[in-house]
Amino acid sequence: MAAEYSRLKPFTCVLQVTSDSFSKMPARAKSKPRSRCPVSVSLEIFGDRWSLLLVRDMMIRGARNFKDFQNSGERIASNVLAGRLRRLTAAGIIAGEAEGTDGRRINYRLTEKGIDLAPALLELLVWGARHENTGVSCAAVEQLAKHRQELLGEVRRRWQQGDPRPLQAKSGRWLWP
Repeated sequence: MAAEYSRLKPFTCVLQVTSDSFSKMPARAKSKPRSRCPVSVSLEIFGDRWSLLLVRDMMIRGARNFKDFQNSGERIASNVLAGRLRRLTAAGIIAGEAEGTDGRRINYRLTEKGIDLAPALLELLVWGARHENTGVSCAAVEQLAKHRQELLGEVRRRWQQGDPRPLQAKSGRWLWP
């Protein structure tokens, strides 16, 4: 039997997709939730790391378009990024609109549902910085924790006023207060 396989010539199978229908595919139908637990339902919507990081980048770093997200330093693959943006849009966490000067470019903005994630993201930030080696100074973490309500108020104010200024520089330095 082994001798028969050794006589076979190797071959390559090439599959070429020639349709652009993938870009126009409808969003997946919602699957049935695992349970009716609010934590479980929430995690099914935004519980993967990429979705929350995109929300963080919009909320804190001022990211607005595909290129901003790709340049965030997280090294997200473009296909994963496109999928997460579609998922967050379908869930009503973000909304996108074509840029006035270039209709091919989409600018994303958090919805009210998305901005309501601010307290959860702040708590994840404080928890991670306190309990893991993140490089964030103890003093910075304590300032964020001490001024939770003011920071959350500033996040909401900037969102309501469409203020695109980031709360955190690309270097990681906080630009607030």
